[in-house]
Amino acid sequence: MDVIRSGVAAGRPLAGTAVRALGDSPALRVAVWRLRALGCAVETGNESPPDEAPAGWLGVTRLPFAAMGGALPECRIGWSGPVAVPMAGERDVQAACGIMQVHGRAAGGPRPLRVDYVSVCAGVLAVQAVSAGVLALLRGGPALAAATSAAQAALLALTQYVAAATAEPGLGSPGSPGSPGPAGPTGYGAPPFRSADGVRFEIETLDAEDWRRFWTELGAGPAAVAAGWPPFQQRFATATCPLPAALGTAAAALDYRAVRAVAERSGVSVLPVRAADAPGLLPPAPASPWRLRGRAVTPPASALPPLGPHDHAPLAGLRVVEATSRVQGPLAGHLLGLLGAEVVRLEPPGGDPMRGVPPMAGECSARFQALNRGKRVVEADLKSAPGRRAALRLVATADVFLHNWPPGRAARLGLDHEALAVVRPCLVHAHAGGWADLLPDPQPLGTDYLVQAYCGVAALVGGPGEPPAPSLLTLTDVLGGLISTEGIVAALLARARTGAGVRAETALVDAARLIRDTTVPHGRGDATRTGTEIGAAPACSPARWPGRTGAVTVVTELAEMAADPAFSAALDIGGEAVYSRAPWTFVPATAPL
Repeated sequence: MDVIRSGVAAGRPLAGTAVRALGDSPALRVAVWRLRALGCAVETGNESPPDEAPAGWLGVTRLPFAAMGGALPECRIGWSGPVAVPMAGERDVQAACGIMQVHGRAAGGPRPLRVDYVSVCAGVLAVQAVSAGVLALLRGGPALAAATSAAQAALLALTQYVAAATAEPGLGSPGSPGSPGPAGPTGYGAPPFRSADGVRFEIETLDAEDWRRFWTELGAGPAAVAAGWPPFQQRFATATCPLPAALGTAAAALDYRAVRAVAERSGVSVLPVRAADAPGLLPPAPASPWRLRGRAVTPPASALPPLGPHDHAPLAGLRVVEATSRVQGPLAGHLLGLLGAEVVRLEPPGGDPMRGVPPMAGECSARFQALNRGKRVVEADLKSAPGRRAALRLVATADVFLHNWPPGRAARLGLDHEALAVVRPCLVHAHAGGWADLLPDPQPLGTDYLVQAYCGVAALVGGPGEPPAPSLLTLTDVLGGLISTEGIVAALLARARTGAGVRAETALVDAARLIRDTTVPHGRGDATRTGTEIGAAPACSPARWPGRTGAVTVVTELAEMAADPAFSAALDIGGEAVYSRAPWTFVPATAPL
């Protein structure tokens, strides 16, 4: 037990467990690597996975805290899953499930992401499923068999876009209202921008006044500045960003150092778009990909609430309090809710402003509902003493506190790990951040497109010979949310095994690193392995993309896809908009293979 407890304390909550892995898809390789990072011994071989798990199978074979001989947790990974469209790889899933459609909007038509994005997401979902299954046993519940798929991962990644398209058909498609169309010879340009000395760069601001100051000082006219703000602000929702060409002209008049100086004076974040093979692009990954850190508890904390023998939702009976915004944090909370937890959102008085952003599904934003439906809401002004006291009372009843505030805000509000440990010593304190410790303070805004640009992802996702540009599909936001959930479930495992409170700190840069580490850079032959598992030639690497053109129909309209009966088992089609269903299923496990 001392060895196991020591391993858990070091951020390896699956220490002492073993898993058998069958298959060799990118999704399975990602899952194997991350299970090993959690302390699990993974046995791999040349055996084929079962027919119902064409992308891979994971089965727990040893648990130090469960009676052997009976059923143990497992996870089957498919390509199509519940979607009644035959798919046999990354390209098929991207085409059939709308990834190409959203990624290609800014260019005027569906285009492939030249990375194994949905496979990576499916691998992370599989790790969540296995970890949650082990946690269910720790809580006295049944052995659970999970199933997930690349198609379900793709639909989860697009749930906001599908919700918007079905609440107001056509919204966000090129040429629709609010989306002036792709960049072209009509006077529009699109980021990234290019400075006078040839540096391509991305910008970010969440404030219209900062936007105005930045472009005005660069010399852009007021009409272009005003016309550019709405599409820039909406690009996260529409996956398009047609800006007046005058903005690009203004940016090109100064060298990059001068642009950076203007940005600093204006409060705008500016970063270069870096090549995928730039020296020292990213430092080595942390010892724990989720930066899990335990906190000693004396006396030991009480056990997690037990799970009933017939409950198939592995996090049922647990409470999550979240204070999050935008995509990454709300998606992590949403996934915890889909795993069975009760999720309570802390929102400011009057509610989150994003609730009123069109298109609407009834009385609430369709995009907001895609990530927040089913959550209970408590309104509290965290800038006031009464609001903070209300938050502390709520956290005192919780198992997880999740936030995605900028660095330092939790401490300023008195809601950091140390403060919350006073009222809840066994708490899992989760932060879904942007840059982690990659960049020094003061850090730029930790948002998706800046992370894609600076971490080399932008140089991987486009076509051969194209200048690097981030995908306007929110790649690191979505994968960052999945990684946050993965870390929280791992932290709950550590909490269950040690009785100690745990911190789980993840960031968008972790998503960027995972995408890069599973991708063959353009122009290279064999992949360079990272660790022992990831980095093998992915299913969508340039040499392997040809061959299935026309095998599946490429989705060109998300609303039409959502209305297709073939997708009905994977989408929730009730109400005013369509959303993705849970990306896994859990049923009682049978005897091991």
